Amino acid sequence: MCICEIYGIIIGIYVPSRDKMSKIKKNFVLENLEIVDISTEGKAIAKHDGLVVFVEGAVPGDIVDVMVHRKKNSFAEGKAQTIKTFSKDRVEPKCSHFGTCGGCKWQNLSYKKQLEFKQKYVYDAFIRIGKLEFNEITPILGNADEYYYRNKLEFSFSNKKWLTTEQILSQEEVKNKNALGFHIPGMFDKILNIDDCYLQAEPSNTIRNAVRDYAFKNGLTFFDIRNKAGMLRTLLIRTTSAGEIMVVVSVFEFLEKELVALLEFLKINFPKITSLQYTHNNKGNDTLFGLDIKTFYGRDYIEEEMEGLKFKISAKSFYQTNSVQAYNLYKITREFADLTGNEIVYDLYTGTGTIANFIAKHAKKVVGVEYVEDSIKDAIENSKSNNITNTQFFAGDMKDVLNEEFIKAHEKPDVIITDPPRAGMHEDVINVILKAAPQKIVYVSCNPSTQARDLALMQHAYKIVKIQPVDMFPQTAHVENVVLLERIS
Repeated sequence: MCICEIYGIIIGIYVPSRDKMSKIKKNFVLENLEIVDISTEGKAIAKHDGLVVFVEGAVPGDIVDVMVHRKKNSFAEGKAQTIKTFSKDRVEPKCSHFGTCGGCKWQNLSYKKQLEFKQKYVYDAFIRIGKLEFNEITPILGNADEYYYRNKLEFSFSNKKWLTTEQILSQEEVKNKNALGFHIPGMFDKILNIDDCYLQAEPSNTIRNAVRDYAFKNGLTFFDIRNKAGMLRTLLIRTTSAGEIMVVVSVFEFLEKELVALLEFLKINFPKITSLQYTHNNKGNDTLFGLDIKTFYGRDYIEEEMEGLKFKISAKSFYQTNSVQAYNLYKITREFADLTGNEIVYDLYTGTGTIANFIAKHAKKVVGVEYVEDSIKDAIENSKSNNITNTQFFAGDMKDVLNEEFIKAHEKPDVIITDPPRAGMHEDVINVILKAAPQKIVYVSCNPSTQARDLALMQHAYKIVKIQPVDMFPQTAHVENVVLLERIS
């Protein structure tokens, strides 16, 4: 695969001469480069004598001097050292952590322009990767709010705080090197201490900062990932549009007295917390999967509401991290499926059964399949609590569960809705779908590149009828995309 395919751009086949390329080395400054595009990874793109240069800290329309920090045969990577001319699409970043934190990398680009590039990304992926045939792509559905749209954030504790350039240059001794925040990109053991994050609405910031300050005051140790030591490891905060709040404290060293005191502090000072939980995680990674999560106070779940339906969300459950836009996404999915009430529908990668339960009253039966067992338990509970009786849910690896025997046992689907992870669908799953031959397929994707790849494997049997991009994550390069396929008769 060539570099243009990896980064989702269209470039010419011109290869710069070895003489020109050899002059460009690490720490070499390229002057007066015009930023002409953005890659699917969110990096700005310039060209120098036919060489593609990926640039941090710039937006299309900027003219910049670039300090090269990585050089390969066909491309280079660098950081904007000096901005000579500012783009008309450049805006002032809202967050003080911008440029250091690994999230929200498009804060310096106007939201209108962000949407244009996301629309272009979908188009380029379908043309370039999938080589697909389609009539048009419906204009992208933007998010109502550019900030405070996430319902879930996980913060990490570390005894190795990332020091800013200003702190290093000041040469002042940093006595407290503990931090609670986000990992620095490429630095697995370094955490940027976050003061204000504009991704999740209050009380997220207040809770996080209160936990950090309590830990400082009471001498609680922060996780040392290299030496595998320390008490506090991660802090998960989930919220719902109905105002419910879940907080999960994960510890590496289980110090019961200190942990109970911290949880009591949260219970007393944040009485609006609906679900206060904790877990002991001495694994090699931070994920909650496989851990025993215990409830200290309140319920062991929170509830989201959508069109009168209530959805139970546990600590390990997958649920779209943008609640408001998820509702719009599901409405589009339901509209594309255009159910009459007589259809057998398969909902693949069903998560907590949100889509399955959302469309159930419009179908004869909905069969949901999902890898995570805890999510399936929530899906079943969600059907039960909403008095939905025409759903069935099954847990297991999709390529193992979804086979011809499964389809024989649960009736041939008229419609398949699939919402796979970023990697897309396994080829075995695609082959089973093709053999099942539903009249319609609604493919929801968080990665148009892998979606285009999968659609290419089905285009001999299905035609693309509708394409609707949806922006779930403002200030980032990510875009969701919904496609309606109809079987070619």
